[in-house]
Amino acid sequence: MWLKAVGERLHFEERRHAYSALRATLHALRDRLAPEDAVHLGAQFPMVIRGLYFEGWRLAGKPTDEHSINEFCDHVARELPPQFGMDAKTVATGVFDVIFKELDPGEVAKVIDQLPVPLRILWPQVARRD
Repeated sequence: MWLKAVGERLHFEERRHAYSALRATLHALRDRLAPEDAVHLGAQFPMVIRGLYFEGWRLAGKPTDEHSINEFCDHVARELPPQFGMDAKTVATGVFDVIFKELDPGEVAKVIDQLPVPLRILWPQVARRD
């Protein structure tokens, strides 16, 4: 369901593109959160998405120090395959829209509150408390 939702939101014809977008954004988000918050968020995901989210996670150096949209989107871009064909900001906003629709809004609001203010703009307006 999640891959289908990401594919529809970002207009991907191939499922692998939705997978790459979801994986890259989840990893960048996970790495930006404090470990305890990252684990709490991961517990909200369906089992398969949880596995994707935690894949390759290393606690050292977390949370990352990305405070700007450009820094965060650079992280997303590093996680995407080369020549992905869609900019990282569009990918992140699309995936965050799906996350907001799939998870409890209160839980999503808690995650957003943990992020630096500039990064909150990547989430749907209705999800933000600003």
